Amino acid sequence: MTISMDRMLAHMAWANQKTFSHLETLPEDSLKAFATNPEWFVAEIVHHIVDSGDHYAFRINGIPVLTKPGDAPIDDVVQISDLARIKEQAAKVDKALLECVKLDDIQLEFENYSGKLVKRWRSTILSQAIHHATEHRAQIASALEAKGFTPVNLDDLDLWSYEIETGL
Repeated sequence: MTISMDRMLAHMAWANQKTFSHLETLPEDSLKAFATNPEWFVAEIVHHIVDSGDHYAFRINGIPVLTKPGDAPIDDVVQISDLARIKEQAAKVDKALLECVKLDDIQLEFENYSGKLVKRWRSTILSQAIHHATEHRAQIASALEAKGFTPVNLDDLDLWSYEIETGL
């Protein structure tokens, strides 16, 4: 078997779903938990993971999953019941990112958020999507723990756990 990004992206999708499922077990006020910056709270981070993944997928393949440039961002997460929607959106976005591994690894040229013209390899954007989600899941765990809520156990989301649970 050739080494590829498929398993890493599948792990990311699995870990995202596990994280959002954990959040569904917590009280409503856990969504406002933060570690150091009150503007960077759990609900905002969850929204950011999915919204950014949506933008990464569009940047790579040019096909809108949830939104396209110029559209309003996905709806905010305000209450625990919103997590069901965000889980469905995350599954769509993560599936689209996984489909991107089938594309040729070419350099894409586009204007970034600062208005600067940049070139990025598709593989770089996919790698960033994985790293980005991992980083923010860790921030969610820290925010929950900082405010006394049961944090998602990051050891339960590692690649070893993914391989054991899924057999992949």
